[in-house]
Amino acid sequence: MAVQEQDERVSAPEGEAPVRRPRVQKNITRAIASDICADVFPVGGFLPTENELCLRYGVSRTVIRESLKILESKGLVRGRSRVGTVVCAKEEWNILDQQVLEWIGPRIFELDLLKCVLDARRAIEPFAAEFAAERATVQEVAEIERAWEQMRDAEGDVARFTEADVAFHAGLLKASHNQVFMQLASIIRAALEFSLYASNEAVDARGEAVEIHKQLVEALRMRDKAAARDCSHRMLDLAARDLALAIRKHPPAGE
Repeated sequence: MAVQEQDERVSAPEGEAPVRRPRVQKNITRAIASDICADVFPVGGFLPTENELCLRYGVSRTVIRESLKILESKGLVRGRSRVGTVVCAKEEWNILDQQVLEWIGPRIFELDLLKCVLDARRAIEPFAAEFAAERATVQEVAEIERAWEQMRDAEGDVARFTEADVAFHAGLLKASHNQVFMQLASIIRAALEFSLYASNEAVDARGEAVEIHKQLVEALRMRDKAAARDCSHRMLDLAARDLALAIRKHPPAGE
C-alpha cells in the first residue's frame, strides 16, 4: 500500500521530478526500513527496482534514491552498480542508531539485542562505577543524584522513570573520567534507553531499583570504590531479572 502524504512538493527545474519536503523523505525511509526489519524484503535479497519502489510507496525516484542513501549509511542495504540494492545481514546494521532501533520495533526482542546491551553493560558499568567513586567531581555526583531523585519521583511513570534512569547511567559513564567510557555514554544512549525501558516496563513496581541506585549514589559520595562496584553488579542482576520478564511477555512471532 502506498504511503499517503499531504506535504507539498518543492518546485524543481523543468523536466525534473519535484522534490518532496523532508517529512515525506523521513516517512518513506522509515516505511522501507520497517519493511526490511519485518522481512518483507529479506536479508540477502534485492530490493525492488527504483520504479517498483516508486509505485509501491507513491513517491518520486528522487525520494527513493535519497531514502536508499540513508539506509545504506546505517548498514541496512548496499547498492551494487548495475545489479541493484541488496539487503545486508543484520550483523551489519548499525543497531546502536536511534532510528534503526525504532525501525526494528517489537522485533528487538526476537533479535536478542536487549541481552547484548546487558552483556555490554556488565562488561563496562561496574568498572565505570568504581572509577566514578574515585574520580567524579562533586558536581557530577550531584547530577547523578538528581537523576536518582527523578527516578524516585517518577516511580509510577515508566517513560519518565526510564528517562531519568538513562540520565543516571550516562552520567555514571561520564563521571568515570575514562575517555572511552565517556564516548560510549553517547554512543550507546539509544540502545540503553530501549533496554532500560523494556526492563522497567516489565515490573509493576520499581522500588528495588530505586533503592539500589540510591546506594550507588551514596557509594560515590563516600568515595567507596568497592561498594560502588558491588552496587553496579547488583543493579545489573536486577536488570537481567526484569529483562527476562520482558522477554517472556514478548514471545517470538508464531509461538
